[in-house]
Amino acid sequence: MSSPVTGLHHVTAISGPAQQNVDVYAGLLGLRLVKRTVNFDDPGTYHLYYADGEARPGSFLTFFPWGEGAMPGRIGAPQAVATAYAAPIGASEMWLDRLASHGPLAGVDFDAPEERFGETVLTLRAPDGLAVEIIEAADASGGWEAGRIPPEAALGAFHSVTLRTARPEATMRVLTDALGYEAHGEEEGRVRLVNPQADRARCIDVMRQPGEAGRMGAGTVHHIAFRVPDDDAELEARELLLQLGLQPTPPIDRQYFHSVYCREPGGVLFEIATDPPGFATDEPADALGQRLMLPPQYEPQREAIEARLPPLHVPS
Repeated sequence: MSSPVTGLHHVTAISGPAQQNVDVYAGLLGLRLVKRTVNFDDPGTYHLYYADGEARPGSFLTFFPWGEGAMPGRIGAPQAVATAYAAPIGASEMWLDRLASHGPLAGVDFDAPEERFGETVLTLRAPDGLAVEIIEAADASGGWEAGRIPPEAALGAFHSVTLRTARPEATMRVLTDALGYEAHGEEEGRVRLVNPQADRARCIDVMRQPGEAGRMGAGTVHHIAFRVPDDDAELEARELLLQLGLQPTPPIDRQYFHSVYCREPGGVLFEIATDPPGFATDEPADALGQRLMLPPQYEPQREAIEARLPPLHVPS
């Protein structure tokens, strides 16, 4: 059975205060806030979703903001240790200028550009320590035309995520045998795998050495999710995980997509997520992210939930 997976769907991380999170990702990086809802398992916490201009799978970076005093995490195995966006060729110069002038105000620092697999990579760190990369790529797409960043530099779909796991070889076997990835080279202990069926968000990098042990908390990635086109494809992917001896959950309704979760042998939490129904299922596509949307089970508690959540100002 060939894998129905078509690349990355989303990355979900834990952050500090919600307004600080919005200032960095909607303000400094110019991403579109496409959904403000709550953690379905903890409605006292926001779940914020950022995406490209059209809110396409393969561009969703989502956060559980734990607020002031959140326990800091430590980036390391087993985690996704960096999330990378694809940017147009030549965008690094603008991003260097922007990060130098606006980054300190948002509490963001950054490194000098480097080259990786023939591509220019710029690494920045959010105030909570989360690592985000901007990689110049010929197939960059989805920048938000109505956003704050000029189209020639705007961030859209992901480029890749980088994994450090306790068992890198076993992790790569899941990626190739169940999720349809193919090895496309190695550089300085970093193995690049590419999904040949993906039209965006195609790459996963796996580090050969686990490195320092991580700890879940603010500034770390909670899980990464892979795309499938529909529910039937999700069941096919789940069967492939079962055939490798893993223990995926049954499908779970997350309102905007349906999810199957599985911890791979190296310790990273993987999710299989469907493209539909999408974020326009409960609010107009041209007004995404402008108000708090609650799943039906929490709607009767709206007044109490809104009273507990801090107000948010989204830069225009």
